[in-house]
Amino acid sequence: MYDAAAANQAVTLSLNRVPFKTLEEAFGPSSLGILVVKDLPSKFPQLREKVLSYASYLADLPPDILDSISSADAKYLVGWSHGKETLKDGHYDILKGSYYVNCAFYQDPSLQNAPADDFPHFPEYTAPNIWPPEAVLPGFQDAVAELCTLIIDTTVLVARACDRYASAHIEDYENGYLERVVKTSLTTKARLLHYFAPPLVPNNGAFLDASKMDEADQEDEADQEDDSWCATHVDHGCLTGLTSALYVDESFPLHTPSLPLPPLSTLPSSPDPEAGLYICARNGSTTKVNIPAACLAFQTGEALEVITKGKFRAVPHFVRGPKAEANGAMLVTRNTLAVFTQPNLGEVVDREKGTTFAQFARGVVDRHT
Repeated sequence: MYDAAAANQAVTLSLNRVPFKTLEEAFGPSSLGILVVKDLPSKFPQLREKVLSYASYLADLPPDILDSISSADAKYLVGWSHGKETLKDGHYDILKGSYYVNCAFYQDPSLQNAPADDFPHFPEYTAPNIWPPEAVLPGFQDAVAELCTLIIDTTVLVARACDRYASAHIEDYENGYLERVVKTSLTTKARLLHYFAPPLVPNNGAFLDASKMDEADQEDEADQEDDSWCATHVDHGCLTGLTSALYVDESFPLHTPSLPLPPLSTLPSSPDPEAGLYICARNGSTTKVNIPAACLAFQTGEALEVITKGKFRAVPHFVRGPKAEANGAMLVTRNTLAVFTQPNLGEVVDREKGTTFAQFARGVVDRHT
């Protein structure tokens, strides 16, 4: 059930002041499990728009270049990935392209991956980043690394606040645990996402031209595909930092990227007001969450749920694409960046079973690749 009245009601706080009551509202048992943070560094809005614009230029690169920055050995979880991830019913996810970045550079600018010494068979995290050549996407690497660093810096402060809440609510909680994980992780991973304009409607593994479907068939398909841009899932890390989406009309060919980046035909929002990010709330309702452009959103993941024995719950969410009639003649795409802060591979996340994050993450990766 879509709860229209609850849309936009994610808890919002300023980094300059984190009241305990606000944490309860954001992460308590009746909450959405998502927190919106404002009053970010002054460079954030421009940096966000720059990096999210790169997502359109990246997805528009020739296939041979995209292939050269992809890694089958890493199960396409480093570099470019499109149509490789399996979602519900075994379908491959072709409606979005992803560019994955290992954020070990947060600890040391010279690092591009987690150490492989103890995990030689886990290239999803230990393979080095594959950046597009500077001549192809000038400024891309520096801009992405700068925005990821800003988001992780902010996540450290959110984690510190979460630790305060957890210490008061969870027996035997390790003081400062989440802040330590975020600050010291070599496995934090970023995902720059480009959601392609959906001119076609999925149908049992095939695709139908929506213009040739009768009205009843289109309604049936729409009902089945609420999560048409991204299927319902939970993140498998601890805390996810997420930018608001940048919507782009790509009806016209993109110019060859150069610095400064040629401006894109961006939109203030999706032409379809029902398109966007949805949270499956803990009371059973489905709530659309709108993240202001100058803010970051944070939600809890599956590893943190395991670590805290369910006190922090992973947040199921999905992305609904726009209806074709709402787009009109436009080809509306959606770009965003998610940064998944995660424990180091050898860290134990389930003390009762002795499960390390590497073992836990392996199970998640195997389910989706």
